[in-house]
Amino acid sequence: MPSFPREELEAMVDYWLEANRRCEEAGDWRPLADLYTEDATYGWNVGPKQDFMAVGRDEIRDIALGQEMGGLDGWIYPYQSILIDERKGEVVGFWKQVADAKRPDGTPYEVLGIGGSWFRYAGNRQWSWQRDWFDLGNVTAVFVEMMKAGVLSDGMKRRLDRAASGEPIPGYYARGESPVPIW
Repeated sequence: MPSFPREELEAMVDYWLEANRRCEEAGDWRPLADLYTEDATYGWNVGPKQDFMAVGRDEIRDIALGQEMGGLDGWIYPYQSILIDERKGEVVGFWKQVADAKRPDGTPYEVLGIGGSWFRYAGNRQWSWQRDWFDLGNVTAVFVEMMKAGVLSDGMKRRLDRAASGEPIPGYYARGESPVPIW
């Protein structure tokens, strides 16, 4: 793992955060794919027997940032803290998941627990590797609460219907069968 000047990594983080804000405003995260190398990988774990992995910029754009963010328009992911390791060229960011829908008391639906992303920098304002983590139990609890309240977006309803159909979903693999190691 190459090291990078701290200033370069800090500039990348600022660039990433601004691009992320623009994508949140637009409700379309696909433009973030330009901030990954052509052969980058982006994955996360969804339980003891299943992982998600997008391999290459096109899969990151189409599957991780397109399909997987589908139905989350209006949601924001404010970063709470960011740690930079210039010796390893790695960045870890902790974020929240906050819906635009509000409860009857006016508070937003928000996923509790810890969510975050671990990035490996490749230079030239691009990530070569990203792994996310989030509290799946709390994600499920928020979606069930939103479903009961009738405030899920149409896109999220379609996404949940697709997941419940039992059809294979691109990017998801049984643990250990991913085309590249998840961690």
